[in-house]
Amino acid sequence: MDNILKAAKAIALARRNHAPLAALDHPPADEAEGYEVQRALHDLLLPHVGPLVGYKIGCTSQVMQDYIGIPHPCGGGVFQKGVHDSGVKLAASNYVRVGVECEIAVRLKRDLAAGEAPFTAEWVGEAVESYHPAIEIVDDRYVKWETMGAPTLIADDFFAAGCVLGEVVPRSSVPDLKSVKGRAIVNGEEVSHGTGADVLGHPHNALAWLANHLAAEGKGLHAGQLVLTGSLVKTLWLNAGDKVRMELDGLGTVEAEFT
Repeated sequence: MDNILKAAKAIALARRNHAPLAALDHPPADEAEGYEVQRALHDLLLPHVGPLVGYKIGCTSQVMQDYIGIPHPCGGGVFQKGVHDSGVKLAASNYVRVGVECEIAVRLKRDLAAGEAPFTAEWVGEAVESYHPAIEIVDDRYVKWETMGAPTLIADDFFAAGCVLGEVVPRSSVPDLKSVKGRAIVNGEEVSHGTGADVLGHPHNALAWLANHLAAEGKGLHAGQLVLTGSLVKTLWLNAGDKVRMELDGLGTVEAEFT
């Protein structure tokens, strides 16, 4: 446990200082240990970032799995102070190297308790209250992320740095999520696009993965929590001054500016 806490403290210090993280002296040995470090990290971060309000799921699309080099989903935390409304202006200097992803976010209307597992996409879909078009904010907080390894990236919330949410869309008026097309627009120019089907075949498949992953740790999802289900596009790395707009058919738009 000592090495778990040492790793968590090193990551927390780098995050608070917006300093690129080099290789850890005591990196987690495998992905399971990476999640142990992540839980310890959350305890250390809470005074600075507010309570845990949900989760992000990374590597849910082929394009992202190929890009990161990890062939399966990974989870990270979303904290209260990192959740913003569409139109927000954020300082690029608050991040080491800021990036954005085009996502479909869900809000839960009921708990998904560990004892109810295993979960299916149909089951978790029934637990969703509403959806948002979303920008996931990611941060390349590393001297060289390609050399960090999956366990350390997981320990550090898998690049998570917050999100920007568009208007809420009730479940009753949501289109077929598989066919939703998302377009990523930077400074007025479309730079990438994808569909809901790119997220593990359906965003609810990603949500089911997260519920089952947490259940394996004896944890559940809770009513009111937010889940970012995974990017429809490859990560877009930004420069100060960039304006970002994500358009998701039938879900609406969401915008942010990084000054």
